[in-house]
Amino acid sequence: MCNPLTPAPFRETGSDGSGAGPSETVPSGRKPYPPAPEPLPVPVMDNHTHLDFPDADFSNGGPAVSIKDALDAAEAVGVRGAVQVGCDLESSRFTVRAVEEDSRLLGAVALHPNDAPAYAARGELEEALAEIEALASHPRIRAIGETGLDFFRTEGEGLAQQRYSFRRHIDIAKRLGLTLQIHDRDAHDDVVQVLREEGAPERVVFHCFSGGEELARTCNAEGWYMSFAGTVTFKNAANLRAALAIAEPGRILVETDAPFLTPHPHRGRPNASYMIPYTVRAMAELTGRELSALCTQLAENTLQAYGSWD
Repeated sequence: MCNPLTPAPFRETGSDGSGAGPSETVPSGRKPYPPAPEPLPVPVMDNHTHLDFPDADFSNGGPAVSIKDALDAAEAVGVRGAVQVGCDLESSRFTVRAVEEDSRLLGAVALHPNDAPAYAARGELEEALAEIEALASHPRIRAIGETGLDFFRTEGEGLAQQRYSFRRHIDIAKRLGLTLQIHDRDAHDDVVQVLREEGAPERVVFHCFSGGEELARTCNAEGWYMSFAGTVTFKNAANLRAALAIAEPGRILVETDAPFLTPHPHRGRPNASYMIPYTVRAMAELTGRELSALCTQLAENTLQAYGSWD
């Protein structure tokens, strides 16, 4: 079920807010933001979003949405907070400003694994890591992330620089007592190896969990969190559904990774935190859990992973 209208701040100029069909476009020629889902019975939090990213891959100049408006739209459907995530120095600085602006946000700061080689090539990696550590001292920054390994977009010498950066981020998280948010793309075994070699922080979150049953079993055994995004609703994601089926209830989280990874049936449109209920309802259906109970579990797990929003 869904509200027939897209939240007002996300509507295109000239749109009636109906959300239209999955293949339809608005006057600008872009795919519009989807209609709002029915509110969740128990509030949850979006474990990973990028409020600083314009939905450039979709928009051609789509609506500019303020932090307040984005979080108001999310709160209206039962998403009462979010973790804003930095991927480089600019977005990490934005994250600190954002968490000061709105108490519904906590933050994470880091250098994305695909950005680390670029900083290294300019001779700026050490300086950048030092600034990440300084930004992470803010009391509302609760995680170091997203960091990790990405073997899909980086190769050659860049992989060694990724590993070095990942190890440095692990060290920062441990020294500051912060959660570690991991970006893991086509690198499951190597990520686990580095975590074990370095000694994982007390709290580890696999952002946009992309592994199968084997990685889920490892996370269960190690006490690491698995954060499921809209990808778990995709028709070709049997491995994610198998992982979710065996994930311990106390180890699961939910996220958007907005503006990317919009859940079915709106895949291909820009994503936002107000879309979380689509994914949560799919998770409840896939696991056979009652929706309210799942929401309560997700909220409790999120607080354990990051601490209180208050």
